[in-house]
Amino acid sequence: MAPLVPPFEFDSATRKVRAAEDLWNSRDPAKVIQAYTPNSHWRNRGHELNGRHAIHAFLTRKWWAELDYRLVKELWGFRLNRMAVRFCYESRNAQGQWMRSFGNELWEFDEQGLMLCRYASVNDVPIDEVDRKFRWSLGPRPLTHPGLSELGL
Repeated sequence: MAPLVPPFEFDSATRKVRAAEDLWNSRDPAKVIQAYTPNSHWRNRGHELNGRHAIHAFLTRKWWAELDYRLVKELWGFRLNRMAVRFCYESRNAQGQWMRSFGNELWEFDEQGLMLCRYASVNDVPIDEVDRKFRWSLGPRPLTHPGLSELGL
């Protein structure tokens, strides 16, 4: 099995995206930040973040507000140490309103496979509970659950 470090090939890039998805679905900021360099730079919606401490604080706030969070990521393209990824997640707020959030990310990795930069653009759409598509138990998406393309998202 090819390692998950650059330069990426299709198999290693696809596995890297799934590993990132699984980490984010853990909703554990302490685990998630280990995938980023200590000085990682993010642009996420209107937030500019630098370093693991800032990323940890951001993710803590995020998952406190976005309840029952479930995420699916899909590789869009890759080259050497960079990837383009699209994603969709569903969550609800404290008042019970469900949201489906669609986005695109651009990633850049160092030689050890840690993420140096992450640029994310995200759009939110309110949905009814009956329209949810991500209904697995909290944690990683089951291997049998369809991805974004299969779901038409």
